[in-house]
Amino acid sequence: MGKVYFISKNTGLCMLILAACVAAIIIALSIAYDREKAKNRGKPGDEAPNNTASPPTTAFTSQEPWDHYRLPDTLIPVSYNVTLWPRLQPRGDGLYIFTGESTVNFTCVKETDLIIIHANKLNFTHLSGHHAMLRGLGEATAPAIQKSFLVVKTEYLVIQLQSKLVEGASYFLHTQFLGELADDLEGLYRSEYMDDGVKKVVATSQMQATYARKTFPCFDEPAMKAIFEVTIIHSRDTVALSNGKECDSSDSVMDGVPVKITTFEPTPRMSTYLLAFIVSDFDFIQSNQNHLMIRIWARKKAIADGQGSYALNVTGPILEFYERYYNTTYPLSKSDQIALPDFHAGAMENWGLVTYRESSLLYDPYFSSTGNKERVTTVIAHELAHMWFGNLVTVRWWNDLWLNEGFASYVEYLGADYAEPTWIIKDEIVLYDIIKVFDVDALATSYPLSRREEEINSPAQISEMFNTISYNKGAAVLRMLSEFLTEPVFARGLSSYLNTFAFGNTVYTDLWNHLQQAAANTPGIHIPHSIEDIMNRWILQMGFPVVTIDTRTGSITQKHFLLDPDSVVERPSQFNYTWFVPIKWMKTGVEQPQYWLLQKTDTKSPMKVTGDEWVLANTNVSGYFRVNYDLDNWDRLLSLLNTNHQALSILNRVQVIDDAFNLARAKIINTTLALRTTKYLSKERDYLPWATALKNVNYYILMFDRTEVYGALQGYLKKLIQPLFEYFKTLTENWTKTPTGHTDQYNQINAISMACRVGVEGCRELITGWYRQWMENPDQNLIHPNLKSTVYCYAVAYGGVAEWDFAWRMFRNTTLASEATRLRSALACAKAPWLLNRYLEYTLDPTKIRKQDATSTIQYVAQNVVGLPLAWNFVRERWSYIFNQYGKASFSFPRLVSGITRRFNTEFELQELKRFKEDNAHAGFGSATMALEQAIETTIANIRWVTENKADVLKWFTAESTKTK
Repeated sequence: MGKVYFISKNTGLCMLILAACVAAIIIALSIAYDREKAKNRGKPGDEAPNNTASPPTTAFTSQEPWDHYRLPDTLIPVSYNVTLWPRLQPRGDGLYIFTGESTVNFTCVKETDLIIIHANKLNFTHLSGHHAMLRGLGEATAPAIQKSFLVVKTEYLVIQLQSKLVEGASYFLHTQFLGELADDLEGLYRSEYMDDGVKKVVATSQMQATYARKTFPCFDEPAMKAIFEVTIIHSRDTVALSNGKECDSSDSVMDGVPVKITTFEPTPRMSTYLLAFIVSDFDFIQSNQNHLMIRIWARKKAIADGQGSYALNVTGPILEFYERYYNTTYPLSKSDQIALPDFHAGAMENWGLVTYRESSLLYDPYFSSTGNKERVTTVIAHELAHMWFGNLVTVRWWNDLWLNEGFASYVEYLGADYAEPTWIIKDEIVLYDIIKVFDVDALATSYPLSRREEEINSPAQISEMFNTISYNKGAAVLRMLSEFLTEPVFARGLSSYLNTFAFGNTVYTDLWNHLQQAAANTPGIHIPHSIEDIMNRWILQMGFPVVTIDTRTGSITQKHFLLDPDSVVERPSQFNYTWFVPIKWMKTGVEQPQYWLLQKTDTKSPMKVTGDEWVLANTNVSGYFRVNYDLDNWDRLLSLLNTNHQALSILNRVQVIDDAFNLARAKIINTTLALRTTKYLSKERDYLPWATALKNVNYYILMFDRTEVYGALQGYLKKLIQPLFEYFKTLTENWTKTPTGHTDQYNQINAISMACRVGVEGCRELITGWYRQWMENPDQNLIHPNLKSTVYCYAVAYGGVAEWDFAWRMFRNTTLASEATRLRSALACAKAPWLLNRYLEYTLDPTKIRKQDATSTIQYVAQNVVGLPLAWNFVRERWSYIFNQYGKASFSFPRLVSGITRRFNTEFELQELKRFKEDNAHAGFGSATMALEQAIETTIANIRWVTENKADVLKWFTAESTKTK
């Protein structure tokens, strides 16, 4: 609706701002920059020298307000005027820098003689002997500054005043500063790429979660929303982008340098973490939808090759879907999306200027795979969902991050489904979100979706919240909520919530209240308790229940599901780990009325069965819980799979397999019962059940591929996969055609990959033949894009130095990001230890492996059974470097720890892991702290499981692999 527009899009407003500000900015910056050049500066992060003694950086003492990570509640920003000048050429000392100035208008809401504002790694120009200049607004008189200093630990600029600021009065704080335009992927940073042998430099940014302060001094918390007026100074052969529309661009000369000064329309009231500043020579393609300008930006060659066209084509429909879904107009005047050569996350929802890895935005119709296309669609849908949920309405603090990310992770499937309805993509949430997060949330070291504010303070703790729990569990429980409310009621509650809190901040209970109102106003919606009472049990306590149904008696129980039943849960729960569980169920194929399990035990007579009747609960995995049955009902379900598997929906076939395997790991059912769920797969042709089975079988591979069990396991899998391999060989006319179905294309990959892994006849020859043809004619790669990842990996694994070096050469030469990702992963498939060690060393050299890809490349090597000990030794030996580069606040860093330790299942490996923790305790583990604790817990569970199940598993696989039909 129209009311969500915060400002006029009339460019006259921009001209008014320019008339008042630009001349003053140019003069002030010229003086400041001349002053900067005249000084003998240290590296950014050191204080700039000046004629007066500068107070030293303070040591940590918990008594002072600047020693706390959270800002005091005394000042609120209203607006910022920020000017930045990133230099895309290095100084004489080789350092890339940016300079800038900022004026923040803030209001004092509690009397104070302190101004505490975030600033990190900035060199300040001293103004009258201090880091900043303060003046009053209107009739307010600014107190004199007594002293100013930087606090490194909490990343503050502190200004102590000689008298107090007046409650209700407003002030301006002006700063001038210099920072390093580093290649650290944080704040305002440098990205580089090669274009026809010429190095190109881009200035770009990543502010989430705590990096805006590394770009300019700001109140860098999500609730400190303000309006931002941005000016970017840049070379004339480049273009500048920011959140708002460009409203003026003029040529000038500054410090003897010809420049362009670009000014943008003021932003709506927004959080600092959503800011974006980019200077590049990129090109774009554009469309207009209902007067909204939509642009896709990328390297000129990528745009010329048509790699941005697909993103442009789906952006309009996805925005259109969200406008209807939220019943709220898109809040801005433009939608820019840009693909960057160097970007740590997959994408970032900067308001009006969304940044992406190239592989998440660019799609080449000739060289990209179906999986690449789906990733582009879902990532765009995820980020655009944030334009409303997260950007328009923002959580008050990072402890509720799950509300932003869980919501976007859920509705991305709805947006993608609207853009590509033939994919039936909504079902994939079960595999990629629900089943994925079950593994983590079943640990005793898991934690609730929403944590207390005081638990999340430091940048590392904030970054640690960007995890599987926030994204995937958040999506799972919101989907469950939508299921029992119905989607229309859920959407009406969202619309009310967004319109009520537009441009503001909320806590999760605000959403519950609006959903409750929507439910109360809808006839026929009956829930046993308030939404807040129901959902608090899912978000304020960790984990989830296993619901056990005894079909002999009709009794139903729930219990906190733990993957290792011997682990100890130390985190207390106010709900005693009991949930209000919405259970959709069927009896012998007939849907039954929804049932709510509201206590630990209950009895429901209709769930009793006789004869051949069977019960299946949690139909289509609508709820976030696992289901167990009495042994007789399990036998009936397995018999049904073996005789008529399509009597169960695809999602419930997924559920039966995944629940059984995980119940077995938790010692609730026998391991052989879980293995029996795979026997019907020789008749299964659908992707999701196969993907689920292979995910669970992969756990057995990880646990046993270094033992004698692997031979029998391999024999069974060979027998199981052979029919699927032959099916796709026939369907594709001996691999010459592509399956038409979206998920059939994925299952073809499963068939070939697993067939090669277990030695199905003809697979190796197929792979090596395709790869050899490419090696003989590098300019003509006839391997289908869908199959490239599999072919590249197995060809490198089967081959030697020649195959590896060829893949490396192709990796270095490709200009398509998705192709580079495939090759980078395949290079880790080598079996020669020296090749893998050399590859690990390459991760330390950003000219070989980009910084954004370093930790994932190490993980790829660790996935290789030969590479595991090499990667583990590599990380331990170079921990200090890796931690300092990536560990303090990186979102992806926890995956490095969990990825390397996945196979750990011996006492020796456990002791090594504990020693690693002890040896590095002094430095800490940053955003991987929780991941390390969970790795230790998982290793302990693996040791117990292998000890208790190895003999039975070997016996079962041996018998089944030798059994004739």
